[in-house]
Amino acid sequence: MAAAISRRRFGQGAIGALAGLADFGFLSQLQPLSAADTKLPSGALQFRPDIEPLVRLLETTSRDKLLEEIGARIRRGLSYRDVLTALLLAGVRNVRPRPVGFKFHAVLVVNSAHLASVQSPDEHRWLPIFWALDYFKQAQAQDEREGDWTMSKLDEAKLPTTSQAEAAFRTAMDAWDETAADTAAASLLRGSGLTGIFELLFRYGCRDFRDIGHKAIYVANSWRALGTIGSDHAEAVVRSLAYALLDRGGDAIHGDAPADRPIQRNRELAAKFSTAWKDGKLDDKATLELLKTLRDGSDEDSCRLVVEMLNRDVAPQSIWDALFVGAEELLIRQPGIVALHAVTSTNALHFAYRTTASDETRRLVLLQNAAFVPLFRKAMERRGALKEQSLDMLEPIKTSGVDEIFSDVGNDSMTAAGEMLGYLDAGGDPHQLMDTARLLIFLKGNNAHDYKFSSAVLEDYYHVSPRWRNRYLAASVFNLRGSKQPDNRLVERARAALRA
Repeated sequence: MAAAISRRRFGQGAIGALAGLADFGFLSQLQPLSAADTKLPSGALQFRPDIEPLVRLLETTSRDKLLEEIGARIRRGLSYRDVLTALLLAGVRNVRPRPVGFKFHAVLVVNSAHLASVQSPDEHRWLPIFWALDYFKQAQAQDEREGDWTMSKLDEAKLPTTSQAEAAFRTAMDAWDETAADTAAASLLRGSGLTGIFELLFRYGCRDFRDIGHKAIYVANSWRALGTIGSDHAEAVVRSLAYALLDRGGDAIHGDAPADRPIQRNRELAAKFSTAWKDGKLDDKATLELLKTLRDGSDEDSCRLVVEMLNRDVAPQSIWDALFVGAEELLIRQPGIVALHAVTSTNALHFAYRTTASDETRRLVLLQNAAFVPLFRKAMERRGALKEQSLDMLEPIKTSGVDEIFSDVGNDSMTAAGEMLGYLDAGGDPHQLMDTARLLIFLKGNNAHDYKFSSAVLEDYYHVSPRWRNRYLAASVFNLRGSKQPDNRLVERARAALRA
């Protein structure tokens, strides 16, 4: 179904420098689109006739003209949902999902851009989508330079029967068999629907630590995007997912690679949970205990401690609090690409945890996340020394308000973190902070991680217990945008395209 677009207006505390973007009321025209079809490359997958022409428009229009073309069509009635659908499918068809990251962020970022859009007032909601459209053209050009990968038509003659599809899919994924997984995934989707195949994809998405969490992120983001655009377009996405999840990064299929070891151990540990493991009590001391292990211990230490805690009646929420805070804390200790993926992958794994109907998958996801946070820490240590900073010891700083906080973001982020903590602890409105943070991403963000990270952390603020959530959000300033940072050039182009 079409997404409901929020009509909540921008918070009163938005900084003065943002006021010039208020005149976006003309962006609410939403009606169906019609367009002429164009010829596809030989052997390429073709989408349904109701969306294929718009996908081709995105594929064939040059980067320097695409926003203007889409803007003109929006003014004539092109719907938000159709733009989002075409954007996702164009990336799936044109950008090779290996490695899962890099240029493939053109697909990974679609749901994050959508989340930013629906949480914004009407006058700003097209900005993240236009950014993602431009980013797709950048990724498409890079893919063309690297071999011009295109998803091929499905080999219908090789599809297993509906009754055999689940077993065939499991067998193919366990054997890392790309050809068999492709046809089995399509057959399983046709027979069991989105829920049936995603129950398995949630599990395979957390199976290994390759691509620093992007596999789990792709599973979660694609499930969520399909919930917005509809399951009619799911087959290409599911096929792309299966191919992406089977990326071994050069490791031997039957080898004992480091990326595969946590799941081998955690399959055994998952069987040791008590039957009442979900019924424990919140325990801040347990959260602190696990945080210490996440900082200093191995991935195995963390996983074994999780099992021990659950079996002594600690609530899973107290464990998730440690995982959320432990991931965010890494940003303070070494800001950068690895730490931010600890945060975004934890967001994705927590989504899988609360979405799956399988108790076994839920156990595995929790344990894999407990393994991943120390693995992210170790990956960071290979890049350089980590600061001796702990988020639970962050001191609040008195601030004059939101403007002062975001003035310091990017210039003195440790001070900004203390100011944000002080603002929230004093009863400041978190929505005001979030609205400002989100709009600053629109204005100043220049890469997919700006959208992925901000959408994840602003969402997970409410998944962290009240005792910890202010500190969790405070740490986010190390990867948010500040008001003194330079604007990106795309906003003015988007405004012009939609006004013309």
